[in-house]
Amino acid sequence: MSEPQLLPTAVLLHIAQILNVPLKSVVATIGLLDEGGTVPFIARYRKEVTGNLDEVQIRAVEEKLAYFRELEERRATVLQSIQEQGKLTPELRARIEATLEKNELEDLYLPFKPKRRTKASIAREKGLEPLAQWLWDQNDPQPLEAFAASFVDPEKGVASAADALEGARHIVAEWVNENAEFRKGIRAMMAAEGIVASRAIEGAPDPEGKFKMYVSYSEPAGKIPSHRMLAIRRGAKEGVLTFEIELDSAKAIAWLNARVIRTQGEWVPQLETAVEDSYHRLLNPSIQTEVRLELKDRSDEEAIKVFRENLENLLLSPPAGLLTVLAIDPGIRTGCKIAVVDDTGKFLEHAVIYPFEPKNDLVGSIKTLSGLVARFHVQAIAIGNGTASRETAALVEDFLRQAKLTQIFSVSVSESGASVYSASDIARQEFPDLDLTVRGAISIARRLQDPLSELVKVDPKSIGVGQYQHDVDQRRLKQSLEATVESCVNRVGVDLNTASWALMRYVAGINERTAQKIVEYRNEHGRFRSRVSLMAVPGFGPKTFEQAAGFLRIRGGENPLDMTAVHPESYAVVERMAASLGMNVPELIARPELVDKVKLEGFASETVGMYTLGDIREELRKPGRDPREKFVAPHWREDVREIADLKPGMTLEGVVTNVTRFGAFVDIGVHQDGLVHISEISNRYIKDASEVVKAGQIVKVQVLNVDPKAKRVALSMKALAAPAPKPAPKVKKPSMDEQLAALSSKFKVR
Repeated sequence: MSEPQLLPTAVLLHIAQILNVPLKSVVATIGLLDEGGTVPFIARYRKEVTGNLDEVQIRAVEEKLAYFRELEERRATVLQSIQEQGKLTPELRARIEATLEKNELEDLYLPFKPKRRTKASIAREKGLEPLAQWLWDQNDPQPLEAFAASFVDPEKGVASAADALEGARHIVAEWVNENAEFRKGIRAMMAAEGIVASRAIEGAPDPEGKFKMYVSYSEPAGKIPSHRMLAIRRGAKEGVLTFEIELDSAKAIAWLNARVIRTQGEWVPQLETAVEDSYHRLLNPSIQTEVRLELKDRSDEEAIKVFRENLENLLLSPPAGLLTVLAIDPGIRTGCKIAVVDDTGKFLEHAVIYPFEPKNDLVGSIKTLSGLVARFHVQAIAIGNGTASRETAALVEDFLRQAKLTQIFSVSVSESGASVYSASDIARQEFPDLDLTVRGAISIARRLQDPLSELVKVDPKSIGVGQYQHDVDQRRLKQSLEATVESCVNRVGVDLNTASWALMRYVAGINERTAQKIVEYRNEHGRFRSRVSLMAVPGFGPKTFEQAAGFLRIRGGENPLDMTAVHPESYAVVERMAASLGMNVPELIARPELVDKVKLEGFASETVGMYTLGDIREELRKPGRDPREKFVAPHWREDVREIADLKPGMTLEGVVTNVTRFGAFVDIGVHQDGLVHISEISNRYIKDASEVVKAGQIVKVQVLNVDPKAKRVALSMKALAAPAPKPAPKVKKPSMDEQLAALSSKFKVR
């Protein structure tokens, strides 16, 4: 493994500046990352070193580090290439070494890149570069026509002075195109003033009307939101639309002419023609491609951020907890698949009932449900939210009511990604002898118990909480979503004695192979009694232990601190804290109210500072607590089961399934999510739906309108919310004359 590349001080300063993070923290974080530190570990257990940077800041440093290391590698390649050509001047080297943007580096390298044959290179072969230089220099008084005529050479293909001037203009056009400052200026102009304009391709079919809005559409490039840019790009990809970034060419050409033409003379018309040719033939197409890519990158980043936020909220959905669950994967003709799991998620039994057409076996279905509930002491019933979910929910509610099983609750659970899990390698390893449909029902049951533990088994892209997720850069999307899963898993913590390897692989420092070895060791040797015993697992070394131990929990183990987020490296500190109160650690954990009596300052050292001590105190106040919110089941209206049952003005309770920049989608129990447009979310102005709602949140909505044919439901949250408070009236500040008049009325002025 090669040594990590050191970045120049100027680059480190630049990173610190753009991230608004102290330079010392940037350097320290890079050092920890280079030593193999994971982001969750650094954020949680190395706060003194980083200056208390959080995960978001550390990941930002990590991203910038990757960007600038790539830049440094490319910079070295560019310098070497120009050096080998014998064209690397001290001035050019200084400019290349000073640039902090990949685009600018490529602009500087452009004149020296190996080229295919161009109009300019053909003109050079004809010996016309001196004429081009004469035009460019703009300081030779000799007549242009006579000087151009001296380059006439029929053998080289230069038949006349006009031919010579045309060739010279091609060379000048290339110089204009390859000038780094010109490219930077036009790029900035296009990004700031360009208009994204889309048009329909004549004759291209769009049967579903997905791109109807964009058949003749334009919006400033600097303001177009992610979802619209991605929609236009998708339309172009599907051959329905074409789009370009339009810029006022007259303004751009005038800007270039002002920089190319420095003095008046016969050369002016020639230079103006060359600049215009350069802009239309070379600069505009090239810069437009770059800006289109920049817009794509910006849109990808925004869409990935939306996906990441939704995924995080879904993964951190409140768990129902340690309950014996009966799950039903609803179906009509194929029947409803049932699976029962115990309070640890262990599969117990499965069955199929046929309460709907064509069998209508209601009696047999109730008998099966009753038998399973009684035999396994079922505490909750989870119903998949797919086809026939409301009909199944009504059946279950009637059964529970008639059987007087009021202590059992039933709840709808999202099926998103369950079918993907059912057919996955993980599902086959867990349940090799079970049918896909049974695996799906087991997944639904476990999702109710602990959404995080079950959803980590599904490819994040299949959970379906993004916008245009298949249109964005898939590598970046995968990296971002995996980082989100890792962050959520480590924030909650993982029970070492019950977690699957699929969950454990996301613990800081643990990869898939190590996770599987831990599970194999646990199956062979039984429960882990302490975190330290992990060191007996083959391949689990000191570095892995350092990174992972604090995120693994052992309940009922030898050391009560093993069930907390206190890292083993700090156990001695806790022991000293307990001793200062005249007790041992188990006694301190049993009486967390005593923790506040500990004076933290007395336990600070070179390696354990106040940030870490504060975290330890918080952990001891609520040892082993789950940071997720308390579980609450949503309640569907019994008279609303399908879109046809909806009427404008109805008030419903629902669950937010997806949040986009333009609104939130809400499951109201009719098999089709309704949209709360951003304008209907709040009575106050919001730029982003995520300011108010998050995926998994239970909300109250009012139906605005329904289109059963198009399967569209428009909802409102603000219709049920209290009106926004009126802004306080502006008090007019009295003028100076008015203030003096008021003073003179109070005091006698002599």
